[in-house]
Amino acid sequence: MSSRSIHIINGDGLAAKMMELDIPGEVIVWRELLCEGPTVQEVGSEAFTEVRKKFIGDAYGISPENYEEKFVSQLEKLRNLEDYEEVILWFEFDLFCHINMIAAISFFLNYKKEVPMYLVCSKKLKGEKGNKPLTQLNAKQLYNHFQNKISLTSDDLQLANFIWELYCSNNPLQLKAQIKKHSNFEYLSSCIRAHIERFPNSETGINSLERNILKIVQRNIISSENQLLGYALEYQGYYGYSDNQMKRLLKKLRDFYLVEEDRVILSEKGEAAMEETTNFYRELNNDECFGGAKMYDFLYESESHRLLKL
Repeated sequence: MSSRSIHIINGDGLAAKMMELDIPGEVIVWRELLCEGPTVQEVGSEAFTEVRKKFIGDAYGISPENYEEKFVSQLEKLRNLEDYEEVILWFEFDLFCHINMIAAISFFLNYKKEVPMYLVCSKKLKGEKGNKPLTQLNAKQLYNHFQNKISLTSDDLQLANFIWELYCSNNPLQLKAQIKKHSNFEYLSSCIRAHIERFPNSETGINSLERNILKIVQRNIISSENQLLGYALEYQGYYGYSDNQMKRLLKKLRDFYLVEEDRVILSEKGEAAMEETTNFYRELNNDECFGGAKMYDFLYESESHRLLKL
């Protein structure tokens, strides 16, 4: 492995694990959550930075100065690196990581010279029992994934760039067609499906992730809101939301469940949502965005798996 490698890593936890392996090269930590909030296609542009600062400040109370320090500084470091001969992307299998990954690829294609690019991603490998997130692997397992990194073709990179363009547009309907595209991104199709199901269901007004949380309340004995948070994080499928993201989602759903003395149960609204007897679209409607699309400008039809523009 050349010391003239660039490692783009999704998050500090994974970066710390990767650096324990003592693999040579420059490390860029991608500290963003582009699966939420508005985005601008040109990553790192003034417009992009201003839009993201406002969203992250409003949603999570992170100051513009903190955003500059944690994320923009890493983009500038990447922009200024010149003496390298390969790029290695370290990203998980979920939607959170995949949106960050395609944005990182888009940034690289716009600003940097073309070199071989590889992906280290969660994958069941020979001799390993299951498919675990990279952050949960021990050093030997993580190094095994690194040794078996995936070589990305020019077609792979152009597909990622195109999906990022679509994600930043106001036409998520076009994303559905990309599900069937063949590529070396093993989980990309599943992540696109998960994204499409984040738009409100046409029958209930709640999306797949929100319904999953209510289903957890309905089917399990949950003793506290903190336990509900743990369940929601563990059983969220391909979304990969963090603690703070899931807390924000639970706050949005607060009218749909009740926290009693030692039990969390569905409220009347929660029961109605699960029984699909009431549509809560008007009540939940807000300006929340996924990339370039407003969440409540579209409806998801679960039977046909189609998106409808309002």
